[in-house]
Amino acid sequence: MTLTEPSTGRTDRTVPTAERAMADSPRMPGVWRASAARSKVELRAFFRNKQSLVFTLMFPVILLVVFGSIFSGKVAGTQTDLKQVFMAGIVAAGVMSTAFSGLAISIAIERDTGTVRRLAMTPMPKSAYFIGKLVRVIVTTALETALLLGIALTLFGLPLPSTGERWMTLGWDLALGTIACAMAGAAYSALIPNSRSAAAIVTPVFMVLQFISGVFFPFGQLPHWMQTVAAFFPVKWMAQGFRSVFLPDSFTVAEPAHSWELGRIALVLALWSLGGLVTTALTFRWRGPRVR
Repeated sequence: MTLTEPSTGRTDRTVPTAERAMADSPRMPGVWRASAARSKVELRAFFRNKQSLVFTLMFPVILLVVFGSIFSGKVAGTQTDLKQVFMAGIVAAGVMSTAFSGLAISIAIERDTGTVRRLAMTPMPKSAYFIGKLVRVIVTTALETALLLGIALTLFGLPLPSTGERWMTLGWDLALGTIACAMAGAAYSALIPNSRSAAAIVTPVFMVLQFISGVFFPFGQLPHWMQTVAAFFPVKWMAQGFRSVFLPDSFTVAEPAHSWELGRIALVLALWSLGGLVTTALTFRWRGPRVR
């Protein structure tokens, strides 16, 4: 299509029409297409980074092998092995390792190096960045959980879920716990000033929550104030959900509420997922303090 000058009747072929300008302009990538591409990048980068593999995946495995070899005896007032209680709890610690610690540290590093800023300046939808991170978390969490359960089953005799209902509980507890920890990790990354301090700021939270959430010790035997503090965080509820999957119902006598509280577990994890999403949307920074 060409433009004709009204006064002379001549045709000007050098002036592009609006249609041609629109056709020549770059198209914004679709969210799902961009998210799929970003997810591949995230997974490739994670598995190529040996430090991430060791810290994120192997650290809970090391804890499982070491403490699983130490613990012995029954939990007071029950016929359940202390070792099995720890096995159920360490699965929750594995979820937190991949979904919270690993995600918060990786975001802090990418923000400090300018990667997040550069991605924000591309035509890629910003939501694709978070979807890619979530896909990486889901894949690595599933791998971590399978690894921990495989070791717990073969080396320490952790029983498989005995009913279909328990398998379903394992599925939704793992899914909600992963999303809750991932959203918490993304939100927490706003508190990390630079990549050098990322591990120092994230790791203490990771370790403290394990100790007060019933991973290393039966939750009902912890001081009351620790139980109260832990109840505000998702790890305690994840661990309780996993205990309901792998331990006999008779173990509820050792739980503070004397029941598994599955409905409350789902509610708390869902609220953490929603709260983390809103907090991330309000506080996420696309540029680190040293990035110009």
